[in-house]
Amino acid sequence: MEILSILLSALLTLVSPPGLIIDRVVENILSSQLERVEQLDVRIDNTPNYRALQGKLEQVRIAGRGVWLTPDIRIEVLEVETDPINLDIKRLRQEGQTSPLASLRQPLQAGVRLVLTESDLNQMLQSPRVAAKLQQLGSRLSRDTAQRYQFLNPRLELLGNNRLRFQVDAVEGNRQSLAIVVESGLGIEAGHRLQLIEPKVTVDGQTLPSPLVEGLARGLSDRANLRSLEDAGITVRLLQLEIDNQDLQVAAFVRADVPQAD
Repeated sequence: MEILSILLSALLTLVSPPGLIIDRVVENILSSQLERVEQLDVRIDNTPNYRALQGKLEQVRIAGRGVWLTPDIRIEVLEVETDPINLDIKRLRQEGQTSPLASLRQPLQAGVRLVLTESDLNQMLQSPRVAAKLQQLGSRLSRDTAQRYQFLNPRLELLGNNRLRFQVDAVEGNRQSLAIVVESGLGIEAGHRLQLIEPKVTVDGQTLPSPLVEGLARGLSDRANLRSLEDAGITVRLLQLEIDNQDLQVAAFVRADVPQAD
C-alpha cells in the first residue's frame, strides 16, 4: 500500500487549481518521494480534465523498473493499474492528515504486479528491520536469557519450479554456529495465505522429523495470513506467485476501503 499512498500524495499537487494533470509531472513527483527509481512511466486517463480538480481520475497506470522504496527494499519491476479514483480534496489538504488513504470518497482498487530478483530479496534480508525480527525470534527461542540465540547471515536461493532455499546461521553464546537450511515450495492458499509445500529443514545436516516441520510450516502460514490487514480496511488477494531460478513474481489485487467516520 505504500506506493498507493505515495501516488495519492503526488496527485494532491496536481489537482490544485490551476494545475493540470500531466503524466511527466506525476512521474517527477513520484520519483522524488521514492528512495530511488531507475525507470518510471506514468499514464493518467481522465476525460474531461476538469474532473481532476474535483479529485476524480478514471485510471492511473504506473510501470517502474528498479524501484527503491527504501535503501534496503528494491523492486525489479513494479506495475500498478487502478480503477477510478475519487478523493476528498479538502480532507487531503488538511494540515496534519496522517494518511492520504483517509481522503478516499470511494474504495481504491488496483492490480499490482511485482518482480523481485534473488539479489533484491537477499538485500532485504540484510536490512536492519529483518535483523531486528531475527533478534526477536532468537530471544523467544532461547532457554537461557543470558545466552540468547542470534540468527546471522540470512540468505535466500531461488531454485525454480516455485521452490526456494533459505539458510541462516544460529549462534548461542560462545558455541559453534549451526547452519539451519529450509527448502520448500511456495504457493497460495485461498488468495490470502502463503503456503509452504513439501518443506524440509536441516540443522547442521541433520533432517528434522516431518511432523515437527509440518507444525512449523502451519505456524508460519498462519502468521503470513493477509486477512490480518482487513481490520485496517485493506484487502489484499494474491492472484499469482511464480518462482524461477532468477526472480520471484507476484500478482495481487489490492483494495483500500473508505475510512469509517469517527
